[in-house]
Amino acid sequence: MSSWISPATRTELIEDLVSGVDRYNPSNFSILEDYLYHQIRSEEYDCLANLAILKLYQFNPELYNPDVVVNILIKALTACPLPDFNLCISLLDERPVNSNLDEPDPLPALLPILKGLHSLLYRCRFPKFWEDYRSKELEALRDNYTVECIGFENAVREVAVRAVKAAFTEISKKRLGSYLDLTGSDLEAYIQKLGWTVDAASSVVSIPPNLDNQIVATVVQESISLPQLTKVISHAALKA
Repeated sequence: MSSWISPATRTELIEDLVSGVDRYNPSNFSILEDYLYHQIRSEEYDCLANLAILKLYQFNPELYNPDVVVNILIKALTACPLPDFNLCISLLDERPVNSNLDEPDPLPALLPILKGLHSLLYRCRFPKFWEDYRSKELEALRDNYTVECIGFENAVREVAVRAVKAAFTEISKKRLGSYLDLTGSDLEAYIQKLGWTVDAASSVVSIPPNLDNQIVATVVQESISLPQLTKVISHAALKA
């Protein structure tokens, strides 16, 4: 959680803006927008800084830039299952309409698509996510936005990996490939990078033990002293 509040990659200037009194100062919006594009180019992510941009757009509709909003939502997609995407959406619902744009606003058309992709990721429907993402209907999203977001597809794969690590001790190689949208040598290399092992005979991938994928019996013991028990009995007697 501490890395979510203050990522290690956040500069001192951005830290002062996000944590200080100038967070919603409209004169600083260009700095935050530049920081967003730095995140896109460098595979970094800073949710609170991006939320500050959306809040500035609420307070100052004339600053609204639809491309910035779309890029913020794309970055938030890769944080699933954290609530980042929904936090961003909550700030858009109250956004006044800006009629001063030079070109048509692409957000109304893209927003349902992004919400649909987020829903698929949140529900761990990874094969369907890749099917929809690769479809002809989403070509504009890929060509105009995600292609510019360095490492977007690998970031989505990391969402799938987190889910697999939490739910499986073993998974078939074919099923894992459908989750990651990888096959052949690309899938082999990715599994090797994760440090997971594959049984050559059965093509089953073994997931190392972790706190989430191990079934551990928990014994709960409660210690109640006699004075505490007396108070409970006395209270019950008074209510009777």
